[in-house]
Amino acid sequence: MNTRIKDIQVWSADLGNQRPYTIAFKTIDEVRNAFVEITLENGITGLGSGNPSEYVTGEHLSHTLAALDVKNLDFLIGRDVRELNQLTYEVWTKFPKTPAARAALDIALHDAFTKYLGIPLVKYFGQKIKSMPTSNTIGIKNVELTLAEADEFFGMGFRVLKVKLGKDPVEDIERMVKLRERFGDSIVIRIDANQGYSVQQTIDFYNKTKHLNIELIEQPLPAKAVAEMKSLPDEIKKIVAADESLLTSKDALELVKPPYGAGIFNIKIMKCGGPSQGLKIADIALNAGVDLFWGCNDESMVSISASLHTAFACSNTKYIDLDGSLDLAQDIVKGGFILKDGVMSCSDSPGLGLERIR
Repeated sequence: MNTRIKDIQVWSADLGNQRPYTIAFKTIDEVRNAFVEITLENGITGLGSGNPSEYVTGEHLSHTLAALDVKNLDFLIGRDVRELNQLTYEVWTKFPKTPAARAALDIALHDAFTKYLGIPLVKYFGQKIKSMPTSNTIGIKNVELTLAEADEFFGMGFRVLKVKLGKDPVEDIERMVKLRERFGDSIVIRIDANQGYSVQQTIDFYNKTKHLNIELIEQPLPAKAVAEMKSLPDEIKKIVAADESLLTSKDALELVKPPYGAGIFNIKIMKCGGPSQGLKIADIALNAGVDLFWGCNDESMVSISASLHTAFACSNTKYIDLDGSLDLAQDIVKGGFILKDGVMSCSDSPGLGLERIR
């Protein structure tokens, strides 16, 4: 069947950011991604991409590209892509410190394999969800700029907004109040404090905004403060989404040990190393009664599509925040996911449904 891997190409590109934004620890204005293209002997290709978050995982793009150096990928040349699970296992073991590099390879292998099968990746995993609204993200801004951007997103059809907080708790609460005054119940509001709060600040924020119906609170405490997260009142933990505290399936096991640490897991395939590892975390969450919230970095449509296919294969997926490609100045592909009025769905095309722009 000529399903052996013939060639692997690796390169990087700055996709640009039309809307630089600020989160609790940095401002983002450049979007460099690493790309992998696997070619099989039968001519089928699989695309993968990676965009590491150095602050979260310790991986810089230079580390990603060094891991993806051609000499490190020789073990895949000549291998049969139908050995998918063995190949993704070997990728996981060979690149322990570079999850974005693992993700790029993991995605490319899944794309090539499911193109060979002639079905979308989500169908191979077992599709549980057809479509879901994604949030669109507002960075840390003053009240006036927050409302202006919210107006813009609302006009584009988005009804779920994720607002970055974590620098000034007083202004954070004011932004929430003004958003609810402006939009009433016509929008869903979720927030991401990006590790910016203490335990007491988290409790105060929750109590002072409870009447505003905030959907969830993403990573209010520092990543390593898992014991402190577990000490929060159950009423708050129920709507807390673990993000930077959740990099691996081992972290997931720690978070579900009594007393549990969060009622929601934010899975990012750039943190854990691709769809194969994301599904492992999802299974732990399912068995512990934890809901899933799939997030992203600033990423190409390649990896955003892979995240969406993986998310929609999990019955406990309740939230998605897969807006990472929406503000890019350019990309290397077209197709992939379908977005209409803020609602995302997967393409019916084989693999990830992507077409390379040459």
